[in-house]
Amino acid sequence: MSTTAVLNATVRPITARPASATAPRFDIYAGIHKALRTLMTDTLGRLGRCDLDHEADLHDTLDRTSLMLTLLAGHIDSENQVIHAAIEARRPQGARKTSDDHTDHLQSMADLTDDIQALRQTPIAQRPLLAQALYRHVALFVAENLEHMHVEETTNNATLWSLFTDAEIAQLEGQIVARLSPEKLSAYLRWMAVSLSTAELTGFLQAMRLGAPAEAFHATVSLIHGELDAVRWGRLAMALGMNSLAVETRSQA
Repeated sequence: MSTTAVLNATVRPITARPASATAPRFDIYAGIHKALRTLMTDTLGRLGRCDLDHEADLHDTLDRTSLMLTLLAGHIDSENQVIHAAIEARRPQGARKTSDDHTDHLQSMADLTDDIQALRQTPIAQRPLLAQALYRHVALFVAENLEHMHVEETTNNATLWSLFTDAEIAQLEGQIVARLSPEKLSAYLRWMAVSLSTAELTGFLQAMRLGAPAEAFHATVSLIHGELDAVRWGRLAMALGMNSLAVETRSQA
């Protein structure tokens, strides 16, 4: 079974935590929003420093920008079809603000896709003006998304917590994971790996170790390992009580 197939079948919600009277409520947005913030700001930085006269750099950067839009589109669809639908079923118009934002974001993404394609096809001498315009448009798009995510993490979370138990919210997250293709799931997990703290990654992997087949656990560890530098990987392996050499050997098998 492929790594991505294993992950798609067995990955557990990254924000799951035991419920108690004093524990924080289940935050369905926390992990994925960290990942998307890192993806967006990293992509914006790559656009800013792209060497326009270097074909490989230009097309790699535009490919990354397209990937950002693809992953954000998938995230919007999941929120619309699962989170917003659940809120609206119990409180009509309860997710109206962020639903309207999503409509605007999708239009912006379509415009950005056109801008990316135009820059790909433009001769070198004409690239600077188009590249500057694309960079500024992406910057505004990122700014709007950062503000939007804050609304989701405050207003939408408050609505979810008033309408659903933590167990029900965890089920919503499970529905989102089940909708993802193996490729998208792997991409989201890679950005989570570089965005979450060691404690957050440890909690996620410890839960997976208890609740998923060993093959799925080791596939996820190998994927995350490939995204971490030696220092962070060492901290994670120590926190998990794992032999890092053994995991490295397994990931190369």
